[in-house]
Amino acid sequence: MTLWRLTWLTPLLLLQACSPAGNQVEPLKEGLIYCSEGNPESFNPQLGTSGTTIDATSAQLYDRLLDYDEDQQDFIPALATAWQTLDDGTRYRFELREDVAFHQTPWFTPTRPLNAEDIVFSFRRWLDEGHPYHDINGGNYPFFTASGLNRLIERVVAVDPQTVDFYLSRSDSSFLANLATDFAIILSAEYGATLLERGTPGLIDQQPVGTGPFVFDEFRKDLLIRYARNTNYWRTPAHIEQLVYSITPNANKRMLKLITGECDVIPYPLVEELALLDTEDEIRISGTVNPNSAFWAFNTQHPPFDDVRVRRALAYAINRPAIIQNVYNGNARLATGILPETSWAFSPVDQTHGYDPAYAKELLAEAGYADGFDFELWAMPVQRAYNPNAQRMAELIQADLAQIGVRAEIVSYEWNAFRRRLARDEHDSVLIGWIADNADPDNFFRPLLSCNAKAVGTNRANWCNAEFDELLAEAIREQENAKRKQLYQEVENWVYREVPLIPIANSMRFQAYRGDIQGVEVPAYGGVNFRFARHVDTAATESAGVQP
Repeated sequence: MTLWRLTWLTPLLLLQACSPAGNQVEPLKEGLIYCSEGNPESFNPQLGTSGTTIDATSAQLYDRLLDYDEDQQDFIPALATAWQTLDDGTRYRFELREDVAFHQTPWFTPTRPLNAEDIVFSFRRWLDEGHPYHDINGGNYPFFTASGLNRLIERVVAVDPQTVDFYLSRSDSSFLANLATDFAIILSAEYGATLLERGTPGLIDQQPVGTGPFVFDEFRKDLLIRYARNTNYWRTPAHIEQLVYSITPNANKRMLKLITGECDVIPYPLVEELALLDTEDEIRISGTVNPNSAFWAFNTQHPPFDDVRVRRALAYAINRPAIIQNVYNGNARLATGILPETSWAFSPVDQTHGYDPAYAKELLAEAGYADGFDFELWAMPVQRAYNPNAQRMAELIQADLAQIGVRAEIVSYEWNAFRRRLARDEHDSVLIGWIADNADPDNFFRPLLSCNAKAVGTNRANWCNAEFDELLAEAIREQENAKRKQLYQEVENWVYREVPLIPIANSMRFQAYRGDIQGVEVPAYGGVNFRFARHVDTAATESAGVQP
């Protein structure tokens, strides 16, 4: 090891030396350790939109009716083997796969395979306010409400044990895409009934039962999640016998654990250290052009952000190209709107505000804030694909705003507390972002800026406009992509004019892993998936001329 590399590791080694011994997770001989950045909010992704929760649950514990193909463009069968559109797009029929087993655990033994009752249960839980599970563990289903699925789906009917019909209030070009997201997971109706009989319905989201490739074993907050391979999985079972999430919020500690072999895979490696990691013989990096958007959202219900002139002034006041260079180290593209260039509805026309501090001052004076004002700028405490260092980004914005007399206080909290406070609208403004759940462009608008999204707390700008919502509705009613693309450019123009948020960057998504790990690719959409992960003998593969 070279001296300069040792110098970089020294503070990390000191961090490790100060860590309590009880917080260490022992390496696995027949498994994989993933150093995650935080605790999941629950073990049911229906209840939130946190990427940390999705990474920990969706692809590991559950399955959906549909999946995307490898190119993330077309739908392929999952729990549904076939589907058809009926009644001019207002009814969809799904034929279910036979002999799909639910997990057997110490707390539940299923007596039957998956059938139509489970599909009805999984969707009616969040659709039907009178359902016995609707209000369990909060009764908030933000993705389904923000995307409008709760109003689109009128009812879900079991035609027979292997057939389900979805009745829609109107045709919707994004319907199937939403069913293929990590939120549309299938629960066990039998497990739900069992818990109701026991008087412990809340356990459905804490001691989960799904059909996925791994079975839940244990969760110790701030320490670990442990899963075991589902040997009865309906697809080819996972290669690894155990999967452990070692909860490690500190990015430096995650990188140290990777280098020392305490972790096999880490998400969100520090961008400025990627080149260094790639020189380590035992460490590899994978990345993908990820459909995401980092943005600065203003709480439009808090003065002075209820004045569009103030929002525009701050949009002109920040040097976004400098942010790209300093925060992303060149591994991101300067956003030209909400949609990233990976979207088929993307337009290269720049629909953002340039850097013009002098004009920003004029707008502030016009709005009555010639002497500036004070406000809170919230910065995420965790690394996400769209923002590797929100604290650093906040500092750069703070310095830019100081040049026009605006005083920003940077605020942060522990991640789950941060999200709860956001949902309660306590913030003045926040640096956050969005990772696409599917390939439909609607996914970047309704969950972020619709009135429904405001009601459930995923609209961080707290901005609601009926005309804007109608434009979104027109876009999803339209079946021709060329016309839809034109409508989404009108949507982008709305965001440019009203400035509920400022698009900043579209970033690459990275993860780093030990050299003997294969099959853990960075997904284009949704959470990480460990079903294909495995250890390989690197010496044997390299001697045979095969690159791991």
